[in-house]
Amino acid sequence: MNVVTWISSSLRAKLLSMFIILTAVPLLAVGLISYQKSYTAVSDHSKASTRLAADQLARSLDILFEDTERILEMGKNPQVRQFLYSQSETYQEAKSILQTFKLYRETYKYDKVLNIAMVNFYGKGISERRGVFQLDRNPLRNPYFQYVTQYPDAVLRIPQSDASAFNRLDGFAYPNQKALSIIAAIKQRITHEVIGFIVIDLNEAMIDDFLAKTTIGQTGFFYINDPYGKAVFQPKAEQASPAVLAQIAEQPMTAAQDGFVLSTKSKPQFVVYSTSKVTGWKIVGVAPFQEIIAEANGIRQLIIVSVLLSAVFALTLYFFLTNRLTRPIQVLMNKMRKAAGGYLDAKVTPTGTDEIADLGNSFNIMLEKIKSLIDNNRREQELKRMAELRTLQAQINPHFLYNTLDSIIWMAEAEKKESVIKLVKALSRFFRLSLNKGRDWVTIKNELEHAHNYLVIQQMRYHDILRYEIVVDPELQVYPILKMTLQPLIENALYHGIKNKRGQGLITVGGYVDGKDIVLTVTDDGIGMKPERLAELREELEKPIDSLAPQSDDHEGGFGLLNVHHRIRLYFGAPYGIEMDSVYREGSRISIRIPKQ
Repeated sequence: MNVVTWISSSLRAKLLSMFIILTAVPLLAVGLISYQKSYTAVSDHSKASTRLAADQLARSLDILFEDTERILEMGKNPQVRQFLYSQSETYQEAKSILQTFKLYRETYKYDKVLNIAMVNFYGKGISERRGVFQLDRNPLRNPYFQYVTQYPDAVLRIPQSDASAFNRLDGFAYPNQKALSIIAAIKQRITHEVIGFIVIDLNEAMIDDFLAKTTIGQTGFFYINDPYGKAVFQPKAEQASPAVLAQIAEQPMTAAQDGFVLSTKSKPQFVVYSTSKVTGWKIVGVAPFQEIIAEANGIRQLIIVSVLLSAVFALTLYFFLTNRLTRPIQVLMNKMRKAAGGYLDAKVTPTGTDEIADLGNSFNIMLEKIKSLIDNNRREQELKRMAELRTLQAQINPHFLYNTLDSIIWMAEAEKKESVIKLVKALSRFFRLSLNKGRDWVTIKNELEHAHNYLVIQQMRYHDILRYEIVVDPELQVYPILKMTLQPLIENALYHGIKNKRGQGLITVGGYVDGKDIVLTVTDDGIGMKPERLAELREELEKPIDSLAPQSDDHEGGFGLLNVHHRIRLYFGAPYGIEMDSVYREGSRISIRIPKQ
């Protein structure tokens, strides 16, 4: 056998020749490896750049506080210590201290410092804004002053969210400005005993400017947390999602600096953080992960385009060389698609003696067997459908009969002759209409009579809580309906609606014509259903009958709303069946839609 004959007679040889020519595996391998390497390199570079931005922002904050907190050196000034230690002061002492304030401002250019103030334990203080003043309450009532009294070497930085500590004491406010207060203790030179406090109010706008000017991605942002994870400087509301910030707050940030990818409901977010050495605050940056790796995505697209162009070239070569080889497969594929769409006469005409010809013959045999199986299955389904209908109709709970007979015995023992006669007549008529000589269909008139007998029986049992009305146009009562359709709905209204409310309730049976359909309704003013329970029942109505669990026997009589719904669906299909509406504590309305025929 020569090579040409071997290739033309073997499908495996044809496929082998095709893949050797196209070299699909090497092409894909090169593309994947190139993508992975470049993507990883560029992605790592982008993440490192983002971490560097967070570190630079942390360093800028450290420099800001180190520069501003030089003012705390004023607490070592002998004139300041004398002012705070003594109970009286001279005009010249106060003026000298205020001149020192001014000197510090001129030397270090403190444009963002709003106020510098000092106060002793007795409420005597001096500030740039107010000069010498006396507080009307004990400064030690302020928790921040209490803290630095206990820990004299501590320096507190209190943002606007926790209130400016000193402004709360001296009553001074900054219009249209937020102040961050820096608080430290002033100690006696020899004994190092705390004799007062120095408070620097810094304009928070400077920190807000730092956060706004430091960018991360296209839409990213920075914000600041204290060492305990509480937000000190919040991002703008339009930038940050509260859900994303809550997720970030749950993440452990134990390292001095790090970054990670956070999975969210919308899209992944890249989170980077760095720690301020001076304040201990965490500077947290958040940006969509896709923005961080935008350059990597660009390289990915370039590689994909390159691979696609190579694939186009390979496909062109493939179609040029293997058109004669693949044509029988294409014909068989088209026939299979038609068969999958339901056209079972889509047979092929095999040519040749190779594997494709054998496959075509097998395909034709398979279609014949499928057609035969479908015919058999259709007949079995018809029988199964009728059996299901009979089964659904047979699911009548005997509790209703037992309790009715108990009521008859009780009335007979109480010598209530008229009530016994009325109840026995209603029960007899109820079961006579239920049986209906084995037929599935009754007129709406008979179905209403069957419902009436059921209501008579139940009203005699629950005369204190049950009233009913049946209001259906006589013109509708001549149309046919599946038997035992209304009784389960009335039972549901009684046991799940009327009995669960206080006082007497009303059940109303109505009906009307809607185009080519008839709609029968059962309305009650009972307890109704909560929205989640109503949604659950509506979802169950849309489930296929095979997936339903067996009906429970928790309540008397009937065989459930779901059985009624699926009996109607088995006969008529969608959109016919049951529709439900309910308002909690107001009542429920159940509608049955059937074709008018």
